[in-house]
Amino acid sequence: MSEYAIVTDSAADMDAAMAQELGVTVLPLSFTIEDHTYEDHPDRRDMPIETFYAKLRAGKMATTSAVNVAQFTDAIEPLLQAGKDVLVLAFSSGLSTTYNSSAIAVEELRERYPERKVFTVDTLCASMGQALLVWHAVRLQREGKTIEEVRDWAEANKLQLCHWVAVDDLAHLKRGGRISATTAFVGGMLSIKPIIHVDDEGHLINVGKVRGRRASLERLVDELGKRIEHPEDQTIFISHSDCLEDAKVVGEGAKARFGVKDVVYGYIGPVIGAHTGPGTVALFFLGTER
Repeated sequence: MSEYAIVTDSAADMDAAMAQELGVTVLPLSFTIEDHTYEDHPDRRDMPIETFYAKLRAGKMATTSAVNVAQFTDAIEPLLQAGKDVLVLAFSSGLSTTYNSSAIAVEELRERYPERKVFTVDTLCASMGQALLVWHAVRLQREGKTIEEVRDWAEANKLQLCHWVAVDDLAHLKRGGRISATTAFVGGMLSIKPIIHVDDEGHLINVGKVRGRRASLERLVDELGKRIEHPEDQTIFISHSDCLEDAKVVGEGAKARFGVKDVVYGYIGPVIGAHTGPGTVALFFLGTER
C-alpha cells in the first residue's frame, strides 16, 4: 500500500498542535483587516487570534480570500514527487471557492503524475467540524485504511458531521449584511440570539433564535441530544470566538446530560470569525443527520 498524505486548509480552525499531532498539511486562507492582508496559518504567525478579535470588537471589518489553485499545486506536487499519494479534505463549497481550486489542481496533477493517486473531497464542513472530519480520517489512516477507503468514508459520513452555532454579536452580523439594521437593533434590545447550522449543501443558515445567551448555549446541547449517536464513544469538537468559558458551558453540558466521551476546544479562526463575529460558540459531532 502506498503511503499517502492528508491535506486540508485553515478553515478547519486547527491550531498548530493539532495539525502537528495529526500530521496533516494545512494550507492558509487569507484575511484582510485595516487594509492589510494576512495568511491564516495554524500557528497564527501573521496575527495572534486575540488581536484579531480585539479589532473586531473595536468595530473593524475583515474580509477573506480562498486558497487558490497555485497554492494547492505548490503544496501537493512535492508530496507526489516524494512518492506519496494525496487526499485533500477541503472547506465547504457552499462557503468558499477553496474546494473548487483544489479540484482544478488535483485534475492537473493527476495528468502530470499518472502513477500517483490524488483525490479531493468537498467536506461541506467548516471550522472545527472540518477538523473533526479530518481527525476521523487520520484515525482511519493510522488503522491502515487505504486512501480510497478514507476518501469513501469521508464522502459517506460528511453529512453526519453536525454543525450547531450560537452567535452573540448581532451588530457584527448586521455589518456583514447578514441581518438588517432593524433586526439587529430589536434583537439587541431583547437579547435575541440566532442559532445557525451548516446544511446539507454546506451553507451557513439561520435556523432559529432564542432569548438570552445562556439559553442559546443550552440550545446547542439540546440539538446534540436530538442527533448524536453513541455519545459515550464520541469525541466532540467545540470552537469559539474568544469566549472559552461559554464554550465550556456547552461542553460540560454535553458531558453531563449525554455522557459524551471527550471534548476538544479551539478558537474559531479569522476566516470563519470574520463572518460570525466575536462571542460565537460552535458545536460539532457525528449524528443521525445535520
